[in-house]
Amino acid sequence: MNIPMLLQRPHQHFLKGLVRTPFRCYRFIFHPSPHLGSGVPCAQLLSSPGLHCAKWMLPSNGLTRKLCLQTTLEEHTEGLSDKEQRLVDKLYAGLIQGQRACLAEAITLVESTHSRKKELAQVLLQKVLAHHREQENLNKGKPLAFRVGLSGPPGAGKSTFIEYFGKMLTERGHKLSVLAVDPSSCTSGGSLLGDKTRMTELSRDMNAYIRPSPTRGTLGGVTRTTNEAILLCEGGGYDVILVETVGVGQSEFAVADMVDMFILLLPPAGGDELQGIKRGIVEMADLVAITKSDGDLIVPARRIQAEYVSALKLLRRRSGVWRPKVIRISAQSGEGITEMWDKMKEFQEVMLVSGELAAKRQKQQKVWMWNLIQENVIEHFRTHPAVREQIPLLEKRVLSGALSPGLAADLLLKAFKSRHE
Repeated sequence: MNIPMLLQRPHQHFLKGLVRTPFRCYRFIFHPSPHLGSGVPCAQLLSSPGLHCAKWMLPSNGLTRKLCLQTTLEEHTEGLSDKEQRLVDKLYAGLIQGQRACLAEAITLVESTHSRKKELAQVLLQKVLAHHREQENLNKGKPLAFRVGLSGPPGAGKSTFIEYFGKMLTERGHKLSVLAVDPSSCTSGGSLLGDKTRMTELSRDMNAYIRPSPTRGTLGGVTRTTNEAILLCEGGGYDVILVETVGVGQSEFAVADMVDMFILLLPPAGGDELQGIKRGIVEMADLVAITKSDGDLIVPARRIQAEYVSALKLLRRRSGVWRPKVIRISAQSGEGITEMWDKMKEFQEVMLVSGELAAKRQKQQKVWMWNLIQENVIEHFRTHPAVREQIPLLEKRVLSGALSPGLAADLLLKAFKSRHE
């Protein structure tokens, strides 16, 4: 059947529009579907086979345009030199074999801000992601690793807890990865990265990997690349991933957008109920652990536990199948640590069976994608030629009071838009 004959059909306006489009190849298909009606045309336009495919279908209720883009790994590796390809292959092979040196080098690569290294990192991540999907399919669709976020105020005992907890897990046959995020100085831009020094036993354990990373000013207490580091650790065979964050604050719960379970560690001497609670962070917690519950602090720990139990009842539940628990632990005596792990496994099982865990991970990927887009758009805006020229002048006028910050922002945005129009 040729195109003129098709144009005599009721959908002629639709097909005329297709004929005018600048694609090289058309394929018209008739679907005898009971849902779409007999003889409803579906045009499939092909540009380069295997890479981009666009389908237009006309069901009885109107026109639906369905665009599906299939990106292959070959697209990402096209522009790599032989040396770069060998580097990516070496890191990937070493990573999936469980070599710690390759994991460390791979995380360094994804943390790099160099534009070319960023591209190499994305090629490596695509390969690891493909391997990750294969392994999950072999595991009947179940997650390969349990991702846990830890947060708490300075001095809550996070590092001491991780040391004891990590040793317990490795003795039980688990492989543990700790991504410890250190705050960067606003003055010098540097970080101490001293978490390893407080986990001496765990850092020597061959089944544990500790990676301190600087925030470099990132809000939320996590680095820009923490999500990618989690994926690399899972590719390296680690089945429990702990993400330790900077501290507690209203804006510092970005970690909850990349982990399965969020645990809040609180010291027993943290003030009264209202003083100790920051709603923004507490309502994100799936488990609240009162630390240092030993010696003279047992009584204050019990009081704080009771206060948080009553406070959590007033907050809206994030999950339909899990109610946040409050427990007491002591990393010094070991009290409550085993029970805490049992609660964590119970949480994982309940969320997995209900399907909430899979839905949560899918939502997290979308949130993280938009976070990265936002960050990259701001960077692109700052480095844009039309904007970069005007920034020093407008900043000077804002500082002198001659221009309001809002008007200066509008002028910069207009300069950015005018160059793109």
